[in-house]
Amino acid sequence: MKRLEDKVAVITGGAGSIGLATARKFLANGAKVVLVDLQEEGLQNAVTELGGNDNVSYVVADVTKSADVQNYVEQTIARLGKIDIFFNNAGIEGVVKPIAEYPEEMFDRVIAVNVKGVWLGCKHVLPVMSDGGSIIITSSVAGVIGSPGTSPYNTSKHAVIGTMRSVAIEAAPRKIRVNTVNPSAVDNRMMRSLEDGFGHGDGTSAKKELEKTIPFGRYAQPDEIADMVVFLASDESRFVSGTVNLVDGASQA
Repeated sequence: MKRLEDKVAVITGGAGSIGLATARKFLANGAKVVLVDLQEEGLQNAVTELGGNDNVSYVVADVTKSADVQNYVEQTIARLGKIDIFFNNAGIEGVVKPIAEYPEEMFDRVIAVNVKGVWLGCKHVLPVMSDGGSIIITSSVAGVIGSPGTSPYNTSKHAVIGTMRSVAIEAAPRKIRVNTVNPSAVDNRMMRSLEDGFGHGDGTSAKKELEKTIPFGRYAQPDEIADMVVFLASDESRFVSGTVNLVDGASQA
């Protein structure tokens, strides 16, 4: 039997690299998947990349808007009857600037997507989630350390750990697990943006310097983050809740 046989999973940020890699592994393990993201074109491309599988569909939503979040939850229940797994993954990086120069409107956007979006997801999914289900929230190594130039992002990723710990206690009577996955740098679009910011346009040099801070000597691949998410989604993690799960090549060892 596959690890996620007959499970229904919702993935926010589903058109991004980690969301897409996780969707692929969820499908391979027997789950039905609903992808959620802001742009329909990206979602359509994601479904195509997943082979047009009948077990994957999508809902366009802005995770910062309660009505949109409620809609993707209701659409999932209407289509598939339940939610067993919620990968609360949508997030943005913002820009790289010292706090004194950081645009306030960008701070507001980062907090809205990365914190309010996660909170709203838990708010609307938890009441309808199957008992014994699993919520996985994407935090970051930035959720356990500080770094210069990305104070809103670090703030947001610390904040969702607090959300996770509170919701884990609330959900425990129903045996629903709630955990974070905390990647270090991942080889994807978000890191290209951050590299350019850290390197003042010289992203290649910034990447080399960032890789030196990781004892494994390289960035993570999206599939490596997805492997941890699959474990946390599966019944193999049935007594794991309220935990911070670093996937970081020993960065914080």
